[in-house]
Amino acid sequence: MNRRTFLKTLGLGAAALATPGCLGLSHSNGIKKPRNIVFILADDLGWGDVSCYGATPGLTPFLDAYAKHAVRFTDAHAPASTCTPTRYAIFTGQYAWRKPGTGIAPGDSALLIDTQIPTLPKLMKASGMVTGAIGKWHLGMGPGPGKTNWNKPISPSANDIGFDYTFLMAATADRTPCVYVENGQVVGLDPNDPIEVNYKHNYPGEPDGKRDRASLKMDWDFGHNNAIVNDIGRIGYMKGGHNARWRDEDMADIFVEKAISFIEAHQNESFFLYLGTNDIHVPRVPHPRFVGSTPFGPRGDVTRQFDDSVRRIIEKLQALGLEQDTLVVITSDNGPMVNDGYKDRAEELLGSHKPAGDWRGHKYLPYEGGHRIPFFVAWPGVIPGGQTNSALISLVDLGATFAAMRSVSLPDNALPDSFDQSATFLNPSAPSSRQNLICQDYQLNLRAGDWKYIVPRPAGNTPSTKNNPLNGQLYNLRQDPSEKNNLVKQEPERAKAMYATLLQAIQAGRTRP
Repeated sequence: MNRRTFLKTLGLGAAALATPGCLGLSHSNGIKKPRNIVFILADDLGWGDVSCYGATPGLTPFLDAYAKHAVRFTDAHAPASTCTPTRYAIFTGQYAWRKPGTGIAPGDSALLIDTQIPTLPKLMKASGMVTGAIGKWHLGMGPGPGKTNWNKPISPSANDIGFDYTFLMAATADRTPCVYVENGQVVGLDPNDPIEVNYKHNYPGEPDGKRDRASLKMDWDFGHNNAIVNDIGRIGYMKGGHNARWRDEDMADIFVEKAISFIEAHQNESFFLYLGTNDIHVPRVPHPRFVGSTPFGPRGDVTRQFDDSVRRIIEKLQALGLEQDTLVVITSDNGPMVNDGYKDRAEELLGSHKPAGDWRGHKYLPYEGGHRIPFFVAWPGVIPGGQTNSALISLVDLGATFAAMRSVSLPDNALPDSFDQSATFLNPSAPSSRQNLICQDYQLNLRAGDWKYIVPRPAGNTPSTKNNPLNGQLYNLRQDPSEKNNLVKQEPERAKAMYATLLQAIQAGRTRP
């Protein structure tokens, strides 16, 4: 497929064809265009887990040092307080609550992203970049439960939404299937030991997390008691594929090594790399060289492991002379969770450490601790480092921002909730391009200026005019950053207005101008 045909398929049309080419060219306004983009997404890394955001000193030594060369955003948010909807929003530029079925996906979920729509990786390809996705996916692959054949090429997959190269785990480390999938095929699969996966019942003769609990090297606290892989209980069942099953202790290294190989292979081209690490998600099983590296047990140790993974990627860019050609974004998919189903002593060893900092809540919750995240942007020689930026941004903005920085014009129907934050990235003192944002968990919440409104239960993620907005929650984050004082009764008109704004965004089907 030639570029013109590809762009028409993507829906970019003549506007994109008229944009400047890649590789060293500049925007029409004279601002340099990043030749490469590296996007590193941690899993469950909280605001307070990063030392330079006020956490326990020394927990993330590399990121602390790297912050001197980057801009550290202080009002950045995941579009959801859980992983699947955040990742869906990142790659589609659309809030996940607009599409039913984009909650936390099981390991055998069908691909959740429509292969026909414009996506972030398709836009990067349109700009002339080679695209790669490595690590955690959790957006489904194949046709879905009972239909996906894990023993043959899996389609549709991440390769069908714009990635040239993929090396992924299907869902999360605590869900089956516990194998790596490279370009749609399970890695290391023995055809004489075929894989089967289901989330309803175990297979005869297979170990079981409840029955065989005494054999586990990491006990479960709740859930995580179905299949046993690497002596750890999981969610869901599987049989077969024994040669292909991962060893949790090696996962971080394997993802980093694959990322480095991708960078080396395309160092003379323009590339976009998404690296989704498993750290800090459960089960937390660090490589032996990180065991005991912090006083916080496995959770602290995998935080240090993530920090070291980032170090290795940045040092590879430096060694290849690519750092000044590369925009780097480092962030997390949602807020932290301490006990998420395994007995890893995370709560017992927490001490004075506060994974969400002084923000209220954690992963799964609508409060700031669930979706306010650490967020670094670096581009040496172009973006002045060592600064902070208080602009309001969301990870759903990455698609429009990267497209703008690569001079790709968006068709009107593309990335409906993604705002171009390129000016904010390039200038630490520039204001945000958005006036408000919406975050999702089990209750939608709207942020506008200093104010935050959380919809009432049971409205959840589908509020309507039937719900009474005065049954919700209203906070002034400047005066009450811990969200302790619900002002909905003192500010009823503000609550009603914010609820109306939220309903309007739902009805409009988009928020991008």
